[in-house]
Amino acid sequence: MRRNGHIRVGSRRSKLAITQSQSVITELVKVHPDLEFELIEVVTTGDRHRQISLEELGGEGVFVRELEQALEQNRIDLAVHSAKDMPTKIAEGLRLAAISKRVDPRDVIVSRSGKLSELASGARVGTGSQRRAVQLRVQRPDVEVCGLRGNVDTRLRKVSSGELDAVLLAAAALIRLGMEDRITESLDPDSFTPAVGQGALGIEIRADDVDMAEIVAPLNHESTWLSVLAERAFLEALGGGCRAPIAALGNVDAGVLHMHGIVANPSGSDILRAEVSGGVADPESVGRMLAQKMMEIGAASLVERKQI
Repeated sequence: MRRNGHIRVGSRRSKLAITQSQSVITELVKVHPDLEFELIEVVTTGDRHRQISLEELGGEGVFVRELEQALEQNRIDLAVHSAKDMPTKIAEGLRLAAISKRVDPRDVIVSRSGKLSELASGARVGTGSQRRAVQLRVQRPDVEVCGLRGNVDTRLRKVSSGELDAVLLAAAALIRLGMEDRITESLDPDSFTPAVGQGALGIEIRADDVDMAEIVAPLNHESTWLSVLAERAFLEALGGGCRAPIAALGNVDAGVLHMHGIVANPSGSDILRAEVSGGVADPESVGRMLAQKMMEIGAASLVERKQI
């Protein structure tokens, strides 16, 4: 336990990230009322360069690196991340200590013109995610996919102003911000697979910080932990960054871990889907099993093509 009972919680400097980190602090206060928690805001590369696409910035880790540096330099004691932003390989000397209970993992559409199927041909749909763009092109090849960066408020304003007809967002972001009334349609995850870790928060600490591991342990949600570990193992086995057109969703039911996932090329002209089930004792092996199944049905050529 910290001698002075003061815990520094690192967060990205965005409205959503701060809201997420405050929710973690609220839960920590419930189980550790004797400790004091301070929110420390950290500006990340992804926040600093909002006009540049995530792929151009390097994709993986652009919302995480500076928070990890703050941990390594002992400027914070724990970092709160959107689990979907975390690289599959944790930096040496750090570790993922807990994963919060998952909020709705689905993607949603916010639109001025109704559900996804109701959008007019040629409608302008905004997204900053290659994964979402790929699946959108499969379901609605007749709409125009528009690149999009910025915070949630900025994205919603582009719909309200008429600049875009619709945007694709994570349900969890709108729910956490109290904006679920803006959701036009929640997309079926079986046909519109969410990002690995979407809807969950990852709590990262220094690997040797035993006290901090004990402090955050009560926030770990077992079934979410198992599902996200499997999803991350799937992504790592395929060699994909968190912004690649690779996606998966796990779910634990009656002691069995069920997973489905996709692998695609950036244009969406090739998209593969597969699913597996396995025991919860080794969730990473279930993720690797799904990756192997994907490779057997042709994912190798898509992954290689993506890396060229």
